[in-house]
Amino acid sequence: MPANTQRDSPRQLDPRGLWLAVGAYLIWGSFPLYFKLLSAAGPFEIVGHRVLWTFVFCLIGVVVWKQTGQLRQVLRNPKLFAGLTAAGVLVSANWTIYVWGVVNNHIVDTALGYFINPLVTVGLAVLVLKERLRPTQWAAVGVGGLAVVVITIGYGQIPWVALSLAFSFGLYGLAKNKVGGRVSPLVGLTVETTVLAPIALVFLGWLQLAGTAAFLANGPWLASGLVAAGVVTAVPLLMFAAAAGRIPLSAIGLIQFLTPTIQFAFGVWINHETMPPARWFGFGLVWVALVLLTIDSLGAARKPVPSGEPEVMN
Repeated sequence: MPANTQRDSPRQLDPRGLWLAVGAYLIWGSFPLYFKLLSAAGPFEIVGHRVLWTFVFCLIGVVVWKQTGQLRQVLRNPKLFAGLTAAGVLVSANWTIYVWGVVNNHIVDTALGYFINPLVTVGLAVLVLKERLRPTQWAAVGVGGLAVVVITIGYGQIPWVALSLAFSFGLYGLAKNKVGGRVSPLVGLTVETTVLAPIALVFLGWLQLAGTAAFLANGPWLASGLVAAGVVTAVPLLMFAAAAGRIPLSAIGLIQFLTPTIQFAFGVWINHETMPPARWFGFGLVWVALVLLTIDSLGAARKPVPSGEPEVMN
């Protein structure tokens, strides 16, 4: 997600908020296992169900939590609707690349994508939002770029899964940044999937008619898992939204690395993906960059901003 251009106001570390954030990132970290269990359906059918059932679950949530008024307002606002539609296209691309990577044993690459995403977000903030970086942030971006070069040379090919994930999610965060805080996370995700759900439904119907769908052909457990993908997608997002209002941004910045760390461990030690020395070295450089970025953010969060002086990026 894009870094906030406003510094956190002083806020206590609410234990409930902390556990909500940790829970959200733990759920996201477990996604490789979840989607591996659904791999009989293939990545595109999985994503089709994920989009469709996320829309259904969110729509039910909008009614239950009485946010239909805000949903109508967004649907009547062309600028907001267009922004969230663009966000929906980007997040669906991110989901597709991610699920494809998991199903095709590129879990380490997916972890790399989410490790370098904060660095991509910083770069996009400079290029698109014209934000200014501190020297340590520039150093972090430079080390991250070097890491990608090292991994590319050592691995013999561009890590396109990782880069596609990092940039698609970075651009998704940028699109959400443009929308600002005018839309609740639940309504936002509902609108993001509104345009995509009919496309997903047509695609899934075509698979069913062609006799190639796994949804009803592989037993009730797979069908249940595909339907539950909507809940699995929406619940951690709502947990994160609840946590974000209770704990400092700096704490979230640290906790977010739980997800790719769990995914990396799953890819290396459970899925047994190849890790030649050059790849380890490249990952080491990424972790150095993230340490620099984290230290800089924590230091900046403690410094008061002089009155009238523009803030640099957190």
